[in-house]
Amino acid sequence: MTLAPMTPLAAMPSPSTAVWQLGPVPIRAYALCIILGIVVACVVTEYRLRRRGVAPGAVLDIAVWAVPAGIIGARIYHVITSPEKYFGAGGEPIKALYIWEGGLGIWGAVAGGAVGAWLAARQLGIPFPVIADALAPGLPLAQAVGRLGNWFNNELYGGRTTLPWGLEVHVMDPDNPGHALRDDAGNPVLQPGLYHPTFLYEALWNVGVAALVLYLDRKLRLGRGRAFALYVMGYTAGRFWIELMRTDEANLILGVRLNVWTAALVFLGALAYFIRVRGPREYLVPVGEPAPAAGPASDVSQVDLSAREAAARPAPPEGYRVVSEEQFDAYRKTGVLPPVEPAADDDRPETPDGATDGDAEQADRTDTDPVATDGDAEQADRTDTDPAATDGADADGTDADAERTDAERTNAGRADAARPTDRDS
Repeated sequence: MTLAPMTPLAAMPSPSTAVWQLGPVPIRAYALCIILGIVVACVVTEYRLRRRGVAPGAVLDIAVWAVPAGIIGARIYHVITSPEKYFGAGGEPIKALYIWEGGLGIWGAVAGGAVGAWLAARQLGIPFPVIADALAPGLPLAQAVGRLGNWFNNELYGGRTTLPWGLEVHVMDPDNPGHALRDDAGNPVLQPGLYHPTFLYEALWNVGVAALVLYLDRKLRLGRGRAFALYVMGYTAGRFWIELMRTDEANLILGVRLNVWTAALVFLGALAYFIRVRGPREYLVPVGEPAPAAGPASDVSQVDLSAREAAARPAPPEGYRVVSEEQFDAYRKTGVLPPVEPAADDDRPETPDGATDGDAEQADRTDTDPVATDGDAEQADRTDTDPAATDGADADGTDADAERTDAERTNAGRADAARPTDRDS
């Protein structure tokens, strides 16, 4: 009887090189995967923002803030959770800035990127939950692409396995980063056995999370940041069990990897948000339509082509306001902005036609100001009871006019007639 061989018949190879030199510039596979993931996230987010009413190109303005903030946050999280590599015995603090040597934490990337996106939202006048929901399926796709960088780096693998998709892992050369160690014959050295490709498990899981978010978002019409909360729940649920399979070094709390605790806590926070927050999906219409382009010049030789190209690109709006889905659909069909709904707390009475604001203010004052009412009553009482006031009025008014003679009236009329009339100028 012949025993079956213990060596698996199939295996997943790993690259032996993760860095290529372009002259003096190193081209790192990990960086290329991160950049490609950012592009994927931007494309998906741009499409979803446009469908909610945001002007084209807004995602680039958001990325200018969110991407650098996400990278900084990712590095800060890595340094905080692995301080011994930089501040412990034999550590080099300056290497905390060497981001090209690896060490980015997804938790810090999401937190930092959220801060950057929030700042961009304030600049563009876009509600932050709209940006978060638009990003929800694109972010896990970006993470899936980024995980391929771990494959090039021969890192983030799990325990030993004999499965057909077991991963071959190279021993990387510490003196030549990004390259596998080679034996005397020049062949790359492999770790003994095969290992679970946990980075691949996470990449596939993230693709499934993106599909789940797209499906439920279309079916449930999620809004108010709930699509993003759904992404967070889906990602952390997968990260919880995948993290338990990894064998790379990590800080432990009560014998459990730190990222396992983080995944559990973030999942609970996202679940609470998803349950408590309610409301329809937000759609946006512009505030302040861009000015129409100037008409064509009469002399073709005087046309400024650069100005014409700039005018062809619509200027971004001053801001946005939230409308219902029905109002948004009507706006897209007709181009007519829906009316601004009055504030719910505006209980002031309407001003009658022909009345001025001052009249309305005076009426309100008369109705509500006891001082004004008492003053009017006092004046009325004074007129009725003070003979001097009555006599003064008669003497200055009717009686004085009656005592004027006919001659005085005639002289007054002649004086008025002698005054020069105004001339048209």
